[in-house]
Amino acid sequence: MPVSIHDLRAYKARGERFAMLTAYDHPTAQILDEAGIPVLLVGDSLGQVVLGYDSTIPVTMDEMLHHCRAVARGARNALLVGDMPFMSYQASVEDGLRNAGRFLKEGAVHSVKIEGPQMELASALADRGIPVMGHLGLTPQSLHLFGGYKVQGRSEEQADRIRMWAKELEEAGAFSLVLECVPSALAAQITASLSIPTIGIGAGPGCDAQVLVVHDLVGLTAGPAPKFVKRYADVRGQIADAARAFAGDVSAGTYPDDEHSYS
Repeated sequence: MPVSIHDLRAYKARGERFAMLTAYDHPTAQILDEAGIPVLLVGDSLGQVVLGYDSTIPVTMDEMLHHCRAVARGARNALLVGDMPFMSYQASVEDGLRNAGRFLKEGAVHSVKIEGPQMELASALADRGIPVMGHLGLTPQSLHLFGGYKVQGRSEEQADRIRMWAKELEEAGAFSLVLECVPSALAAQITASLSIPTIGIGAGPGCDAQVLVVHDLVGLTAGPAPKFVKRYADVRGQIADAARAFAGDVSAGTYPDDEHSYS
């Protein structure tokens, strides 16, 4: 049976932690789905790790829907979440409803994710049968407001605001909540106060689930990783090694050989 939003709530009730990973294309979605990852996020982080933008802000609806469709064709069991891009929902609830509907109809995902204290929109989406995941703490679409990628919730004022927003998003109908780059103690407090699961990224071990960008997970991204990233493989290095070996064989005339040629 495919994973549903009700399964995630049941995981939390049982104290069963789960993983979420990003996916942006068909083969990656297949691999992660076959590996048993229960939730796949088609994140607007594709702007940086796939499309080469400096941030998530330039990502368009058409770009997101293109990648959502590719992921949906590759995954059969995971719950699919589409990240609503910058200015696809901030201007009005009507914009948010229309674009969220496009994610489900054109993008073939099961739910959407929105950033920030969008309680009115979360309620409107839930009322119309569109499952919505919230996202608080460091919200990358507000990068310029925060003055960069900085931990949020270290001051008591910020922490109180995030705690309040988390509860309000739950009451509005969000089925889960991403907490990004907040102190571990704050994330644990919020997790204990909610009946919906929290999904941490740079939020410590007290959340109900954890999410990483798959390119960070497997070592495809270049340069130093954020503190919260654990690299489980060096795929970037393996691809470079394979490319150099191929080029060497071609240069030496040893590829293609008889085994890799037609008679």
